[in-house]
Amino acid sequence: MIMARLSKQQSKAHNQALELVALDRDLTEDEKEFVLEHFQEAATATHNLDGAFFTPEPLARDLSIEVHGDRIIDLCAGIGRLAWSCRDLWGRRWNNEPARDIVCVEKNPDYVTVGKKILPEATWICADVLTVPTLGLGEFDTAISNPPFGNIARTGDAPGYTGPRFEYHVIAIASTLAQFGAFILPQASAPFRYSGAPYYSEVRDRECTKFEQQTRIQLGPGAGFDTSIYADEWRGVSPKVEVAVCDFAERAVRTETPPAPVAPASPPHKPRPVVKLHLPGDAEPSAPRAETLFDLLDEAS
Repeated sequence: MIMARLSKQQSKAHNQALELVALDRDLTEDEKEFVLEHFQEAATATHNLDGAFFTPEPLARDLSIEVHGDRIIDLCAGIGRLAWSCRDLWGRRWNNEPARDIVCVEKNPDYVTVGKKILPEATWICADVLTVPTLGLGEFDTAISNPPFGNIARTGDAPGYTGPRFEYHVIAIASTLAQFGAFILPQASAPFRYSGAPYYSEVRDRECTKFEQQTRIQLGPGAGFDTSIYADEWRGVSPKVEVAVCDFAERAVRTETPPAPVAPASPPHKPRPVVKLHLPGDAEPSAPRAETLFDLLDEAS
């Protein structure tokens, strides 16, 4: 691994994390937390090219609130910070539920090596995320991701989307795998503004509109997290981000359900003739018909 732009203290802690990863035994929970905290993504040569910036711990914890179900897939997993936070280990033990089945997909082999020490119970797949639909991984309850942002070099397009934003390709792939998705996105790629804003508003740029039109995926704010409070928790960057979610099962219903048939037009309404009634005491009518209501009833009978 090539060290880059790290202080002496960061380098020392990073090397200690590597020593823990190299141990020929399982790590304790505290040791795993140490590795998550001090392993530096900037220590890999492809860090900037891959757009790898690990999720801050409190932001990962917030996103975990959106996760449900037993089977979870983390796309572009890094060393597993999101997956670690989404285990819900103690909650599931308290409810006497089995541990979640977690699959982590990451193309950087250095990150996968570290991730296997942090989450040995997870299934780790070292692969390009764009190949995931061909791997036959089955269906998941929730897909999660803090994907690389923007126009990152890629090997192809995700199903349905042809634009440049890598994060949208990851979401499109997630929609083929899971019932639900929760993602950390750059604020400019979300169809709303909430974090750091005085109020919630829906805002879409041209590329976001294209993504929605091509995929029929509609992202929303979910529980609504103001992620701006974590801006200083990132390493090397301070991105404006949003947590965006999508119910892919609902989207599938919208896509597959044909429009309701249009009811045939009703025949034009033919107005009925107006009958003028003359009650006792009214002026004499001009026509010699039905001078009173009683006469009209007699005629009808």
